[in-house]
Amino acid sequence: MKPTPAYTLYHPKWYRRPVSTYWWSRQRSHFKFILRELSSIFVAYFVVLTLLYLRALGRGPESYTAFEEWLSRPLVIALNGVSLLFVLLHTITWFNLTPRALPVRVRGKRVADWLIAAPNYVAWLAISAGIAWLVLGG
Repeated sequence: MKPTPAYTLYHPKWYRRPVSTYWWSRQRSHFKFILRELSSIFVAYFVVLTLLYLRALGRGPESYTAFEEWLSRPLVIALNGVSLLFVLLHTITWFNLTPRALPVRVRGKRVADWLIAAPNYVAWLAISAGIAWLVLGG
């Protein structure tokens, strides 16, 4: 095995093709990947928002009322709307990736992707319906 030659002052540098900052915007698959990764920030935002909600609840009615007033500001409502769209994108893309992350085989044959992803969607729908029923006073 040859040792790698040491760099000297007159050693030619290897050519590195310049890459644009927006390389990901040229192909749809790369763009979707970047959006999915970006959606993690909004998931984290909702986690922090939930923790702040719990803190306001723990501090009493005045703190909770102040937090509710803050949440009713137009800018916060817009941010929550955008965050909801990104969280939905995050959820859907991860549910669709489940068959690749968890390939199931039965009798040596791989189970169809939709049979692995579908239970996630069914559970999501059932839990959402249950929460809606509770919130709407069912």
